[in-house]
Amino acid sequence: MNPKVDWFFEKDSKWQAEYKHLRTIVLDCGLTEELKWGCPCYNFKGANVVLIHGFKEYCAYLLHKGALLKDTENILIQQTENVQSARQIRFTNLEAITEIETVLKAYIYEAIEVEKAGLKVELKKTKEFNMPEEFEKALNENADLKAAFEALTPGRQRGYLLYFSQAKQSKTRESRIEKSIPLIFEGKGLND
Repeated sequence: MNPKVDWFFEKDSKWQAEYKHLRTIVLDCGLTEELKWGCPCYNFKGANVVLIHGFKEYCAYLLHKGALLKDTENILIQQTENVQSARQIRFTNLEAITEIETVLKAYIYEAIEVEKAGLKVELKKTKEFNMPEEFEKALNENADLKAAFEALTPGRQRGYLLYFSQAKQSKTRESRIEKSIPLIFEGKGLND
Protein backbone atom coordinates (compact mmCIF):
# COMPACT_ATOMS: atom_id res chain seq x y z
CA MET A 1 0.00 0.00 0.00
CA ASN A 2 1.18 3.45 -0.91
CA PRO A 3 0.36 6.02 1.82
CA LYS A 4 0.02 8.74 -0.87
CA VAL A 5 -3.03 6.88 -2.17
CA ASP A 6 -4.75 6.37 1.20
CA TRP A 7 -6.73 9.63 0.95
CA PHE A 8 -8.69 8.14 -1.98
CA PHE A 9 -9.87 5.28 0.22
CA GLU A 10 -10.61 7.56 3.16
CA LYS A 11 -12.58 10.27 1.34
CA ASP A 12 -16.34 10.35 1.64
CA SER A 13 -17.83 8.35 -1.23
CA LYS A 14 -20.71 5.97 -1.72
CA TRP A 15 -18.20 3.39 -3.02
CA GLN A 16 -15.82 3.27 -0.02
CA ALA A 17 -16.43 -0.39 0.89
CA GLU A 18 -16.15 -1.41 -2.76
CA TYR A 19 -12.97 0.65 -3.31
CA LYS A 20 -11.28 -0.91 -0.29
CA HIS A 21 -12.11 -4.44 -1.40
CA LEU A 22 -10.95 -3.75 -4.96
CA ARG A 23 -7.70 -2.42 -3.51
CA THR A 24 -7.14 -5.57 -1.48
CA ILE A 25 -7.73 -7.78 -4.52
CA VAL A 26 -5.36 -5.89 -6.80
CA LEU A 27 -2.62 -5.61 -4.17
CA ASP A 28 -2.81 -9.41 -3.73
CA CYS A 29 -1.67 -9.63 -7.36
CA GLY A 30 1.69 -8.01 -6.59
CA LEU A 31 1.31 -4.72 -8.45
CA THR A 32 2.77 -1.36 -7.39
CA GLU A 33 0.25 1.20 -6.15
CA GLU A 34 0.47 4.81 -7.32
CA LEU A 35 -1.82 7.81 -7.65
CA LYS A 36 -2.52 8.82 -11.26
CA TRP A 37 -5.32 11.00 -12.62
CA GLY A 38 -6.55 11.33 -9.02
CA CYS A 39 -7.20 7.57 -8.78
CA PRO A 40 -5.34 4.54 -7.46
CA CYS A 41 -3.39 3.07 -10.37
CA TYR A 42 -1.54 -0.24 -10.21
CA ASN A 43 1.43 -0.98 -12.41
CA PHE A 44 3.89 -3.68 -13.32
CA LYS A 45 7.45 -2.39 -13.77
CA GLY A 46 6.17 1.09 -14.55
CA ALA A 47 3.45 -0.02 -17.01
CA ASN A 48 -0.12 0.83 -15.98
CA VAL A 49 -2.19 -2.33 -15.59
CA VAL A 50 -5.36 -1.44 -13.68
CA LEU A 51 -6.98 1.63 -12.16
CA ILE A 52 -9.80 1.93 -9.61
CA HIS A 53 -12.35 4.66 -10.28
CA GLY A 54 -15.95 5.50 -9.58
CA PHE A 55 -18.90 7.20 -11.15
CA LYS A 56 -22.42 8.04 -10.04
CA GLU A 57 -23.91 4.71 -11.11
CA TYR A 58 -20.96 2.35 -10.55
CA CYS A 59 -17.35 1.88 -9.50
CA ALA A 60 -14.91 -0.02 -11.68
CA TYR A 61 -11.59 -1.54 -12.47
CA LEU A 62 -10.14 -0.03 -15.63
CA LEU A 63 -7.76 -2.47 -17.31
CA HIS A 64 -5.50 -0.32 -19.46
CA LYS A 65 -4.98 -2.98 -22.15
CA GLY A 66 -8.27 -4.76 -21.56
CA ALA A 67 -8.88 -5.03 -25.31
CA LEU A 68 -6.11 -7.67 -25.40
CA LEU A 69 -7.65 -9.87 -22.69
CA LYS A 70 -9.63 -13.01 -23.53
CA ASP A 71 -12.70 -11.94 -21.49
CA THR A 72 -13.85 -15.52 -20.91
CA GLU A 73 -16.51 -14.32 -18.45
CA ASN A 74 -17.80 -11.58 -20.78
CA ILE A 75 -17.43 -8.86 -18.12
CA LEU A 76 -15.25 -6.30 -19.91
CA ILE A 77 -16.98 -3.12 -21.03
CA GLN A 78 -15.76 -0.62 -23.62
CA GLN A 79 -16.71 2.78 -22.13
CA THR A 80 -17.36 4.44 -25.49
CA GLU A 81 -16.80 3.50 -29.13
CA ASN A 82 -13.71 5.73 -29.19
CA VAL A 83 -11.91 3.96 -26.34
CA GLN A 84 -9.50 1.66 -28.14
CA SER A 85 -7.42 -0.04 -25.48
CA ALA A 86 -8.94 0.17 -21.99
CA ARG A 87 -11.86 -1.89 -20.73
CA GLN A 88 -13.85 -1.62 -17.50
CA ILE A 89 -15.27 -4.17 -15.09
CA ARG A 90 -18.16 -2.41 -13.38
CA PHE A 91 -19.68 -2.94 -9.94
CA THR A 92 -22.74 -1.59 -8.20
CA ASN A 93 -22.25 -3.29 -4.83
CA LEU A 94 -19.73 -5.12 -2.66
CA GLU A 95 -21.41 -8.50 -3.15
CA ALA A 96 -20.85 -8.34 -6.91
CA ILE A 97 -17.12 -7.90 -6.29
CA THR A 98 -16.93 -10.66 -3.68
CA GLU A 99 -18.77 -13.14 -5.94
CA ILE A 100 -16.17 -12.89 -8.71
CA GLU A 101 -13.01 -12.18 -6.74
CA THR A 102 -11.16 -15.17 -8.26
CA VAL A 103 -12.21 -14.11 -11.75
CA LEU A 104 -10.97 -10.57 -11.08
CA LYS A 105 -7.58 -11.87 -10.00
CA ALA A 106 -7.40 -14.06 -13.12
CA TYR A 107 -8.08 -11.02 -15.32
CA ILE A 108 -5.44 -8.97 -13.48
CA TYR A 109 -2.88 -11.78 -13.79
CA GLU A 110 -3.68 -12.03 -17.51
CA ALA A 111 -3.19 -8.25 -17.82
CA ILE A 112 0.21 -8.61 -16.10
CA GLU A 113 1.15 -11.32 -18.63
CA VAL A 114 0.18 -8.94 -21.45
CA GLU A 115 2.69 -6.43 -20.00
CA LYS A 116 5.39 -9.07 -19.53
CA ALA A 117 4.97 -10.08 -23.18
CA GLY A 118 5.21 -6.44 -24.28
CA LEU A 119 1.92 -6.64 -26.21
CA LYS A 120 0.43 -3.45 -27.59
CA VAL A 121 -3.07 -2.60 -28.72
CA GLU A 122 -3.23 -1.93 -32.45
CA LEU A 123 -4.68 1.58 -32.49
CA LYS A 124 -6.78 2.87 -35.36
CA LYS A 125 -4.96 5.19 -37.72
CA THR A 126 -6.08 8.81 -37.78
CA LYS A 127 -7.56 8.36 -41.26
CA GLU A 128 -9.89 5.67 -39.85
CA PHE A 129 -11.60 8.21 -37.56
CA ASN A 130 -14.70 10.03 -38.69
CA MET A 131 -13.90 13.34 -40.39
CA PRO A 132 -16.84 15.71 -39.86
CA GLU A 133 -17.89 17.24 -43.18
CA GLU A 134 -17.60 20.74 -41.70
CA PHE A 135 -13.92 20.15 -40.93
CA GLU A 136 -13.28 18.44 -44.25
CA LYS A 137 -14.76 21.51 -45.98
CA ALA A 138 -12.55 23.83 -43.89
CA LEU A 139 -9.44 21.81 -44.83
CA ASN A 140 -10.37 21.82 -48.53
CA GLU A 141 -10.93 25.58 -48.50
CA ASN A 142 -7.73 26.44 -46.60
CA ALA A 143 -4.52 24.76 -47.77
CA ASP A 144 -2.54 26.29 -44.88
CA LEU A 145 -4.98 24.83 -42.35
CA LYS A 146 -4.75 21.43 -44.05
CA ALA A 147 -0.93 21.55 -43.92
CA ALA A 148 -0.98 22.63 -40.26
CA PHE A 149 -3.41 19.84 -39.34
CA GLU A 150 -1.36 17.22 -41.19
CA ALA A 151 1.76 18.43 -39.36
CA LEU A 152 0.18 17.64 -35.98
CA THR A 153 1.02 14.39 -34.23
CA PRO A 154 -1.49 11.57 -34.90
CA GLY A 155 -2.70 11.82 -31.28
CA ARG A 156 -3.44 15.53 -31.61
CA GLN A 157 -5.21 14.93 -34.91
CA ARG A 158 -7.39 12.22 -33.33
CA GLY A 159 -8.14 14.51 -30.40
CA TYR A 160 -9.51 17.19 -32.71
CA LEU A 161 -11.47 14.73 -34.84
CA LEU A 162 -13.11 13.20 -31.76
CA TYR A 163 -13.86 16.62 -30.29
CA PHE A 164 -15.43 17.88 -33.51
CA SER A 165 -17.39 14.65 -34.10
CA GLN A 166 -18.90 14.55 -30.61
CA ALA A 167 -21.03 17.62 -31.32
CA LYS A 168 -24.50 16.60 -32.45
CA GLN A 169 -25.34 19.82 -34.32
CA SER A 170 -23.52 21.18 -37.34
CA LYS A 171 -23.52 24.66 -35.82
CA THR A 172 -21.68 23.36 -32.73
CA ARG A 173 -19.16 21.47 -34.89
CA GLU A 174 -18.49 24.65 -36.89
CA SER A 175 -18.02 26.65 -33.69
CA ARG A 176 -15.57 24.08 -32.28
CA ILE A 177 -13.62 24.03 -35.53
CA GLU A 178 -13.44 27.84 -35.66
CA LYS A 179 -12.17 28.06 -32.06
CA SER A 180 -9.59 25.31 -32.69
CA ILE A 181 -8.04 26.77 -35.86
CA PRO A 182 -5.57 29.06 -33.99
CA LEU A 183 -4.39 26.09 -31.88
CA ILE A 184 -3.92 23.94 -34.99
CA PHE A 185 -1.83 26.68 -36.61
CA GLU A 186 0.30 26.83 -33.44
CA GLY A 187 0.87 23.07 -33.65
CA LYS A 188 -0.95 22.48 -30.39
CA GLY A 189 -3.44 19.85 -29.33
CA LEU A 190 -6.73 20.53 -27.57
CA ASN A 191 -5.21 20.28 -24.11
CA ASP A 192 -1.78 21.81 -24.69
